[in-house]
Amino acid sequence: MRGDVPSPADAARRAMGFLTVAEVVEWVASRNVVLDPQSLLIGTDVRIGFDNVFHATVEIGASGGGGIVIGDDNHFLPGCLLQAHGGTIRIGTGNRLGEGGLVLDADRAGEVIAIGDHGRYRYGAVIRGRASLGSGSQVLGPVIVEDCELGAGGSFAEPDPDLRGGVLKGAGPARRLRVPQGHVIAAYGPFDQATMQPQSFFHPKPAADPGK
Repeated sequence: MRGDVPSPADAARRAMGFLTVAEVVEWVASRNVVLDPQSLLIGTDVRIGFDNVFHATVEIGASGGGGIVIGDDNHFLPGCLLQAHGGTIRIGTGNRLGEGGLVLDADRAGEVIAIGDHGRYRYGAVIRGRASLGSGSQVLGPVIVEDCELGAGGSFAEPDPDLRGGVLKGAGPARRLRVPQGHVIAAYGPFDQATMQPQSFFHPKPAADPGK
């Protein structure tokens, strides 16, 4: 077989709007870490920065006029699915996505899923429609997030929990909620704005320095 004739797998990739394996290696792995090029599906119109890490079985694609823009130094763990059909997904820098599975589904024309920097989104979270997830925010667990805003703050490594970004954790639908910096809504079942609490309710604040 001639070297310039695509394999059946590459032909299928092209037909579905994804890069071929060779293109993944040339255009993505040349400036990012790609652990398994054959299991990474990247759409031809997806824009990717530098120093991201892509584990196996990650799919990122846009269609129907949608778009995906990824910054730098993000980790995409196995089981990540990012799809923008008509909408837009924007991801900043230093996020950890998909530990235990993650779906980002921008399926509404003109609407945006925007993720800041240094957040965590994992354990089966589904984020769809419109979402504004500020820097340091977290979605932990099989939470279905739709039309929500999580305030920006420090990352999960910030010692003072009340300075961290907003958090949703647990399981169930979370719709039309606003969680500001330092707060969390935790639920198993439908999430309710009225149950929001300071993060220090779950995580004690660091002890004061007696020398100050």
